[in-house]
Amino acid sequence: MKANNERVVTIDGKEAGFAFNQGDFRQVKKLIYDHAGINLADTKQDMVYSRIIRRLRATGTQTFREYLQLVEKNPEEWEAFVNSLTTNLTAFFREEYHFPILESLMRSHTDKSRPFRIWCSAASTGEEPYSLAMTALEVFGKNPPVEIISTDIDTSVLAKADAGVYRADRIEKLDPKYLRYFMRGKGSNEGMVRVRPEVRELVTFKPLNLLDNQWPIQGIFDALFCRNVLIYFDKDTQRKVLEKFTPYMNANSQLFVGHSESLLHLNDLFRLRGKTVYERQLPRSSAG
Repeated sequence: MKANNERVVTIDGKEAGFAFNQGDFRQVKKLIYDHAGINLADTKQDMVYSRIIRRLRATGTQTFREYLQLVEKNPEEWEAFVNSLTTNLTAFFREEYHFPILESLMRSHTDKSRPFRIWCSAASTGEEPYSLAMTALEVFGKNPPVEIISTDIDTSVLAKADAGVYRADRIEKLDPKYLRYFMRGKGSNEGMVRVRPEVRELVTFKPLNLLDNQWPIQGIFDALFCRNVLIYFDKDTQRKVLEKFTPYMNANSQLFVGHSESLLHLNDLFRLRGKTVYERQLPRSSAG
């Protein structure tokens, strides 16, 4: 008899012995929340189950309890555990209404002493930072004075982003003007595309956990993209993360969040500037 809410993996119709109960799920929830701030809803138990059993098979562990003990002891498996639970839904020029705003912000950048700086804090597989780079090339032309730092907690997707190689169907619906920024594969690489060097060289990829106490990032950014990340955090974690963004912003910096995200509960930190675009709420003395 299986316990209530217990899952058991089957392979070729036979039980594989991987029972997954509420206690295991609570432990997974605690580990990923404490480390990455991700607040897994109770409805995500099946999703967690389907992703974590791959790691049980890969590591040869026999139970979820044994696997979770391994996670806490082995830094390499900890990284694989986090990678398996992070969601990486993305696309080129996703939420396209943000890009004309970014273009306008770039055109208003008149400080010739430094580049226009962008931080993309959820790189995923690279579509977002490369969309930012293509926007910069459209605005400034060749060798744009733009620096893009792109980070993510998931090291496996960062490797894909760094390679800049995608299935050709990923760019089918793009505005034709952007297709010139991709090289199409031939022979064994037919059906694939790679971003051109002038796009790739604008982006620097780095691993970063938004919950870390110290971020390996320096300086002020003109635009910060933290889109479709906050929905995975509870409000306390949202505040903790977004408070740490403010030192990277000046009076003209703009923070872009996802279409279903709102910072209205953080109106002491940010004020709405456009559709899911915010600016820093400076102290009165600083704002003049």
